[in-house]
Amino acid sequence: MRFTVTLLLAVGTLAQAAEIAPGAHVLLRMQNTISSRTAHTGDYVYLRTDTPVSVNGVIVVPMGSHVQGVVTEAKRAGRVKGTAELTIRLEVLTLPSGKQMKFTPRTASVESDQNGQRVVDNEGKVKQAGTKMQDFGRVAILAGSGAAIGASVGSRVYDGGSAGSIGKGIGIGSGAGATVGLASVLLSRGREVELRQGSTLDVVFDQAVAVE
Repeated sequence: MRFTVTLLLAVGTLAQAAEIAPGAHVLLRMQNTISSRTAHTGDYVYLRTDTPVSVNGVIVVPMGSHVQGVVTEAKRAGRVKGTAELTIRLEVLTLPSGKQMKFTPRTASVESDQNGQRVVDNEGKVKQAGTKMQDFGRVAILAGSGAAIGASVGSRVYDGGSAGSIGKGIGIGSGAGATVGLASVLLSRGREVELRQGSTLDVVFDQAVAVE
């Protein structure tokens, strides 16, 4: 009887001592969509664990456990300069049993989109890639289109299509096209950071978390 009680106490102690070690990773899946375009500081973020977490071969955080976080920073993309940024802090882990634990793992990486958003610091800040090259390309394309139109007009209107008239048309057209391209760049914002529903985040535990 004494041996049985001792064994049960030992098992209980081991169970209470289960601890997620620093450096452990878990994949989370977004349950709602958060965008730097509409998010505000204090907005809630909801996720679920997409991989289990085990300690000494025993699963202590099953797949499907709920995770709640909060937006701590949201910055929209600028019209002329400034790229979009979004930072979330994870706060509460809820196991299927209903047990809740406070935790603050760090976001190591996010499922990137074709535009190249990525985590840029140890605070989990997600930043969208810049658009300078795309902006230059937009201006160049519109300038080229304007030059083509100007050349066509010059060949028809000015002096029966002489070389000078075509050159003049190209100059006028390319200038107008570049102006339109620059105006469109100045009036439009860059790409926003967006963590879409169903996308994944890889988070890492920087501190040990006790799991009872």
